[in-house]
Amino acid sequence: MAQTSPVHTKETCEHTNITSVPFSNINILMDSVLAVDEDIPTIDFLMLFSDDPIQQSKALDNLSNACDEYGFFYLVNHGVPDSVIEGALEGIADFFEVTKEEERKEYVKSSPADRIMWGLNSHAGENREYLKVVAHPQFHCPAKPASLSKALEEYFKRFQDVKIGLARAISKILGLEEFYIEKFFNLKSGFDVSAMNVYPPNFQSKGSIGVPSHTDPGFFVSLIQDVNGGLRVLSHKGKWINVYIPRNAFLIQIGDHLEVLTNGKYKSHIHQVVVDNNKVRRISLATLHGPSLDTFVIPATKFVDHFHPLGYRGMTYKESLEANGHHEIEVQSCLEQLRL
Repeated sequence: MAQTSPVHTKETCEHTNITSVPFSNINILMDSVLAVDEDIPTIDFLMLFSDDPIQQSKALDNLSNACDEYGFFYLVNHGVPDSVIEGALEGIADFFEVTKEEERKEYVKSSPADRIMWGLNSHAGENREYLKVVAHPQFHCPAKPASLSKALEEYFKRFQDVKIGLARAISKILGLEEFYIEKFFNLKSGFDVSAMNVYPPNFQSKGSIGVPSHTDPGFFVSLIQDVNGGLRVLSHKGKWINVYIPRNAFLIQIGDHLEVLTNGKYKSHIHQVVVDNNKVRRISLATLHGPSLDTFVIPATKFVDHFHPLGYRGMTYKESLEANGHHEIEVQSCLEQLRL
């Protein structure tokens, strides 16, 4: 069983309720609010499907609490081999080390049909180089280096079972039929986009922000990284919590469209990346697992009643990704537009 890294709570900041503050102001507030080291739930994927009904029930209760009270958690015993996770991160490192910047510029955003996109931001509001690829339902990847394509394809292939498993487990804890989310989001044709990010060490950055505050569209986000530190999530209670992912575990964060489906019962959380404490380059792989592009997402009737009125407007996943003039591969949130 994977071991979680020890985390010690440090109440080093005042609890600031900023969940209603516009994203544009949250980065400003971040400068005056320290993040805390606080325990984040750890979910044992294997136990969610245990043949022992007591163990399975306990694991599902833990998942329910994590989704209700946090909206994010670490996932261990997920069945994806350590070698596959490490291979994906090594493949990403190869891409940014072996190719030249001029070669990477081939993938600068140019068309709504783009399935590979590269970018470089180095200013006060953002410090990272990134490569985004559509991973599912068709896999896209730069041809060079071959190690990247091979490693990522195996990683995404292995993760499909995790995605479907979480869909079934979350359906259960919501009191829905086991295959409800899988079918509703049409996950067999789900539009998954992976963002491979390289954050500079602090002495090379142009500011403290790696990626500004945001939420992510889709069902959920899975994330792995080579070096801990930098990622922070805003909790239900308005506290910024530092994320320290256990070795070869996944961080899972609820996405905008699960918030919509549950009519706000589950929340998509604001998060950001800071680079102040980066002593070395840091690489992360974040995958946004979405519904199929033509899936019309609206709150399920189970979550709408006299006491819980309809809180979100319906929209296809494609429409939501393009709502602010963005291209699909940019996978930008439009949660504020979806809320009624």
